[in-house]
Amino acid sequence: MPEELAFEQAFGVLRQFTRARRPGQNAMEHCELCSAGLRHDHPHLVELNSRQIVCACDACAMLFDGMERSRYKRVSRNSQYLANFEMSDGQWESLLIPINMAFFFRSSIEGRMIALYPSPAGAVESLLPLEAWNEIAENNPPLRQLRPDIEALLVNRVGHAHGVARAEYYIAPIDECFRLVGLIRSNWRGLSGGTEVWAEIGSFFTNLRSKSETVTGGCNA
Repeated sequence: MPEELAFEQAFGVLRQFTRARRPGQNAMEHCELCSAGLRHDHPHLVELNSRQIVCACDACAMLFDGMERSRYKRVSRNSQYLANFEMSDGQWESLLIPINMAFFFRSSIEGRMIALYPSPAGAVESLLPLEAWNEIAENNPPLRQLRPDIEALLVNRVGHAHGVARAEYYIAPIDECFRLVGLIRSNWRGLSGGTEVWAEIGSFFTNLRSKSETVTGGCNA
């Protein structure tokens, strides 16, 4: 399956996070495996071949807890703010990411690290130089604990690039990363995105920070 199509399928699922519902529209979501009704804060699975995010009920999600050889994996709910993360401007540039926001995860299907960054058209995969990534991972031990497919290093260097805020680094659930992609795609207007999308991005990272465990140790001084 072409990656572009896989991304489109993932975005179709994730638009539910950002799309406003019309008056009278049925707000009930359903498990995509058994069709049971879902609560708002329901589990997600990731379909490994397509990288599609799948909504699931608790019972179905439990079937894939810790499963390594399955079509699906249950997405982690844990997030960490990496307060001591080390990455120089030169190291970031060596990763060949054209914008100052991206996420990185290990694909068990492809057996490699994947780098994706959001755009008005959706997620875009960037060639990830292995040597550059290995240097960053060596300096930041928490990256060695990333669980394949379901956790990612999420990087926000937008404020840093403009000299108005510190760079932010998280170990985040993969569905949160794709939710950010869907949010940007849904709210982007014009060439610069417009004020609405940047307000939504700010709210996303504020919320992520509030529910993340702060990790102050583990990165090299």
